[in-house]
Amino acid sequence: MSHTFDFGGQVALVTGASGALGSAVCEAFRDAGATVAAADVVEPSDEDALLDAGEGVHFYEADFTDEDDVARVIGEVADDHGRLDALCNVAGTWRGGDAIESTDVETFDLLFDVNLKTMFLASKHALPHLTETEGSIVSVSARSSLEGGEGDGPYRASKAGVRLLTETIAEENRGVVRANAIMPSVIDTPANREMMPEADHETWVDPADIAEVVLFLCSDAASVTSGAAVPVYGEA
Repeated sequence: MSHTFDFGGQVALVTGASGALGSAVCEAFRDAGATVAAADVVEPSDEDALLDAGEGVHFYEADFTDEDDVARVIGEVADDHGRLDALCNVAGTWRGGDAIESTDVETFDLLFDVNLKTMFLASKHALPHLTETEGSIVSVSARSSLEGGEGDGPYRASKAGVRLLTETIAEENRGVVRANAIMPSVIDTPANREMMPEADHETWVDPADIAEVVLFLCSDAASVTSGAAVPVYGEA
């Protein structure tokens, strides 16, 4: 079954835009006619797919763990493009391998800052603009956040926070702004292939396929869906 999305005249802000999933989400919105505000603390490199996204993608460099930076960039996006219709909280990172008693507090702080604080700050400052357009928020949680596990407890906890904060935003903005989370497992990225060379990569999910789910959740087709945690892990 084929499907198309039309985001013509709409503006989407994507955090973590220089990463594999972030750049895929940017390209998907661009292909669907949206104006894309691509934000990241790291400017895209010459090899980055984001640079190939073409006209309609505008890069904003910002540290989304810093509230002043977040307020500045979201204000600039609204001023530059006149509106904001969708916020995609893709910024995130993974650390693991140690039990709780062996995990240093710097790792804990990093995971909660990058995975949860960025989502909180972006949502906080985007909501006034999204209220005006009756827009939507999609944030990236994780399948592993559904239960405890060995070696990556702080990561799981930070991603569980993303899911719970999504549910809160959905309740607080019911009927005005929709908020949903996606729940990937292992995404098929060059970094993950390098980290796990012996794994069965055929079961991993392509970032472009996840980006299609993000578009669906931001579209009118999902107008009755808010507060959901949507699996996007395929067979992984």
